[in-house]
Amino acid sequence: MADISALTAALADRYRIGMHTTEQLNAAPADRARQKLPATLLILLATGLFTITAVAQMPRTRPPNTYHPAARPTAPPVATELHPDGTINFRLRAPDATHVDVIVDGLERTSMAKGADGVWSVLVGPVEPELHRYSFSVDGVSIADPTNVPATVGTPLGESYIEVPGSPARFDESQDVPHGVLQLRDYMSSAMKLRRHLVVWVPPGYDGQPARRFPVLYLKHGSGGTEADWSSVGRAGVILENLLAKRDAVPMIIVMPNGNPAQVAGSSPEGIEEIGQELITDIIPLIEHNYRVIADRDHRAIAGLSMGAGQSFITGLKHPALFAYVGAFSSGAVGDAGFRLRTAVPGFLDSTAAVSKRLRLLFLSCGEQDPRYPGHLDLVDTLAAHQIRHEWFSTPGRHEFKVWRHSLAAMLPRLFRAPHG
Repeated sequence: MADISALTAALADRYRIGMHTTEQLNAAPADRARQKLPATLLILLATGLFTITAVAQMPRTRPPNTYHPAARPTAPPVATELHPDGTINFRLRAPDATHVDVIVDGLERTSMAKGADGVWSVLVGPVEPELHRYSFSVDGVSIADPTNVPATVGTPLGESYIEVPGSPARFDESQDVPHGVLQLRDYMSSAMKLRRHLVVWVPPGYDGQPARRFPVLYLKHGSGGTEADWSSVGRAGVILENLLAKRDAVPMIIVMPNGNPAQVAGSSPEGIEEIGQELITDIIPLIEHNYRVIADRDHRAIAGLSMGAGQSFITGLKHPALFAYVGAFSSGAVGDAGFRLRTAVPGFLDSTAAVSKRLRLLFLSCGEQDPRYPGHLDLVDTLAAHQIRHEWFSTPGRHEFKVWRHSLAAMLPRLFRAPHG
């Protein structure tokens, strides 16, 4: 009971009531009011004491400790292995399969041999230094490499990436140069009524130059992707760092927003309009309020890949007062056989001389094995027929980040400088 008395005293002090005798509890209502003793509180306190007493008297039990860490595998994992000479030993554990191939972009389909342990393997290469896509075909079913974490982002699924380094290092490999900084920011999308995220890359020396302001590139991802794609698989910051180290590009801030609308497809007219309004209403003001930027059209660029290419192309050309530089890599909208520039951007072809004068750069690119390639050539022909200045870049490849890395590296040196051609 000593413990109960102590608890009662503590609760009384907590609720600023005194310890009361039986005579005090039996006092007249007026006397109890003068003592500031709520009768209801006393009832609750008494009930609580009985409850606490009952709990205190229950036997305490706890389960025995039966945890053991999982045993570490003694055999090395079965994984694809890249060798220093550029050869790749592709391996896959599939003991029940009857036929397995590996398909590497740019190479012929290669059959794999099955070992006694159920592991299929084949040595391929040397393979040129590059970012390569590959997949396994297991009894006719295409799968990604289950031991290779960097699976392809966006579409198509079921493939993996492998980086074959160069000597000297490739343009898209991290090198011993000054590095920029990635930042993750969130904001409220007024168009979608959602909190959304974007990634910002600031150039080397940004924090050490408080008086300097920078131009901005708004860089958009493709369908099925996120705001993280360009900074991870796309290596946008790494590519620009290497160009800056050689003085082949202008220092700039890169903003990589999420290009997926809330309820509609990102390549639909409605989706492009919604994402464009979000950029203009929410994202650009956020960046220009929180970063040291040059806030005018001559220092603002917009570009993207696939879905983001269509968004960038249409938003950029519809808003010449905001963007002087527009880039589109492998656009599905532009590559569509039904695409008509006059319909997509009303008025654009009606004043071509003014367009060419105001638009400092219109950059288009596509992989030569991409089914969207012919549509891009049609657009290039249309622009040439109307004497609209543009730059066309093509490179071997399909609809993949290898193409988009090369495209970005080709476009960046042309940003925020005098027009070419």
